[in-house]
Amino acid sequence: MKYNPVLNFIDGEFTDSSSTRKIEVISPVDGELLSTVPMSSKIDLQNAVKSAKNAFPAWSRMPIKERVQVFFRFKTLLENNLNSLAQLCSEENGKTLGESIAEIEKCIELTEFATSLPQLVAGEIMEVSKGVECRTEHAPLGVVASIVPFNFPAMVPCWTIPNAIVLGNCMILKPSEKVPLCSGRIAELLKVAGLPNGVFNIVHGDVEIVEAICDHPDIQAVSFVGSTKIAKIVYQRATHNFKRCLALGGAKNHLMVLPDAIPGMTAQNVAASMSGCAGQRCMAASAMVAVGDVDPIIDKICEEARKIVPGKNLGAVINKASKERIEHYISEAEKQGAKILVDGRNAKVDGKENGTYVGPTVIDYVKPDMAVAKEEIFGPVISIMRTKTVDEALAIENANPYGNAASVFTQNGGAARYIMERASAGMIGVNVGVPVPREPFPFGGWNDSKFGVGDITGKSSIEFWTKLKKSTTKWNPEAGVNWMS
Repeated sequence: MKYNPVLNFIDGEFTDSSSTRKIEVISPVDGELLSTVPMSSKIDLQNAVKSAKNAFPAWSRMPIKERVQVFFRFKTLLENNLNSLAQLCSEENGKTLGESIAEIEKCIELTEFATSLPQLVAGEIMEVSKGVECRTEHAPLGVVASIVPFNFPAMVPCWTIPNAIVLGNCMILKPSEKVPLCSGRIAELLKVAGLPNGVFNIVHGDVEIVEAICDHPDIQAVSFVGSTKIAKIVYQRATHNFKRCLALGGAKNHLMVLPDAIPGMTAQNVAASMSGCAGQRCMAASAMVAVGDVDPIIDKICEEARKIVPGKNLGAVINKASKERIEHYISEAEKQGAKILVDGRNAKVDGKENGTYVGPTVIDYVKPDMAVAKEEIFGPVISIMRTKTVDEALAIENANPYGNAASVFTQNGGAARYIMERASAGMIGVNVGVPVPREPFPFGGWNDSKFGVGDITGKSSIEFWTKLKKSTTKWNPEAGVNWMS
């Protein structure tokens, strides 16, 4: 085993779980045993919540200008430890080192945004009548929880940790049991940065801990990122217990390619979008709608896809079950009459025979009712559907229940605007394969890709992690009295 057993992080210390149940952490890169992770019990969660609850009064009363200093230092620590964090991320998730470096760089950007929060939550004040003032302040909620997925072991935790904590909350993090290592390193760096004990805690586990988080009366808000199926369950359970909840689900992102799109740029963007992070991201392009005659562009997409080689510039998928599921989608589409232009099944990497790889896969002549056209595959696979008109393409996009992202490739501004206004997705790209907004613009989809109000990052996250306090004051009794005072 390469690393020591993973431990929970409670009240500033790494601690054993009360449960003896553990699972192995296997690297998808080569099948190496990295560590073991505890499947914690409700007792462990209770201890973490108690720690956070005890830390909350002092932390929340500290001026935000002082709280944010921890994250100035944390940002520097991320920068200084970028390479080692990226290596750890790559080992436990399977993505390439370059992709892992980009992930840590995004963590740095997210933390940088959090350091700007004192300027964004200053509140408002107005003299509403002679001698009478009204003001608003953003107050923290208390103990909050963040449940995060396997596909971005460092970045998705940093969607929530810096903002929620800078705004005065104390947090419980539940990492994916598939990738528990990066979160422990984040905890170490936060402690070095000076975060008081109890403000940030980690409880590892599976469905038992997720359910306990949703049910715990002292947890005020829950964020979740994962599949739509589980997002719905978490949202329903948390809100049933009168908590705030923002649950991000899956996606089926459509790229609409028009005949006037620039072939080289479009092909590079499409191929990168569908294969980046082995397609294991909710912003991956998994469906392309070819409008009219775009065969030359499809040929170039295939050329670009063949340049993407497992084990070199394409990482592994998370585990054997995922590899089998993805390859089943490909085989099913082929049986239903789709044409496999680039086939990534049965990929092997020399020296890493126990790794779990799927090569880039391009499937043409897909019908909208096929599973590969409708369902989230979460692998380096793109399904091409063909239409004659933009309206037919939009009909396919709008019919899908997801609504995370959509993109159009064209040099026609009018056509781009037409699609931007009508695509049913929360994030839209024009000649951009992965239309993720940069800070301070928030991340979040529509429809079955998100449950709850607001977005998880950027300015929009302020409303989720705080409650607004309104105060009215009057100190001069000699002032005249009218209906406002």
